[in-house]
Amino acid sequence: MEIRMGCGDLSDNTLVELLESCNLRNDLFHHADHVRFAWICVRQFGEQVAAERVLGGIRQFAIHNGSPQKFHYTRTRAWVRLIAVEQQKSPDSTLFAEFVAAHPELLDANALAPYYSKSVLESPAALIGWVEPDISPLPSLSK
Repeated sequence: MEIRMGCGDLSDNTLVELLESCNLRNDLFHHADHVRFAWICVRQFGEQVAAERVLGGIRQFAIHNGSPQKFHYTRTRAWVRLIAVEQQKSPDSTLFAEFVAAHPELLDANALAPYYSKSVLESPAALIGWVEPDISPLPSLSK
């Protein structure tokens, strides 16, 4: 599977800094870059803090770029969970390329389909807040 990354040449710290300061070019921020941003945050802070940071960063970035409607709360939070679960399985992956090589399913923008129906995921409630999956529960972190 081809990885389409507009920010692949940036270091992890630079990607986070540019995204959170809204100094990243919008046209460079693709799905794989979203996954990488969440992966960086999960690695550094754990799932709970990462979720808040990713939610805030992507929401702010969308607003800054004149597309607040593109921010999707449930989708973003669910992605952080999927990434956190896979990160737990690959704790020694220190490079994003290693991580996605071990978990290529995360590069599929439709990876939430086993958990959410289209109607639930596209609902107004899911756009602005957390909505539980209606097909299957999201995977859980191991204790």
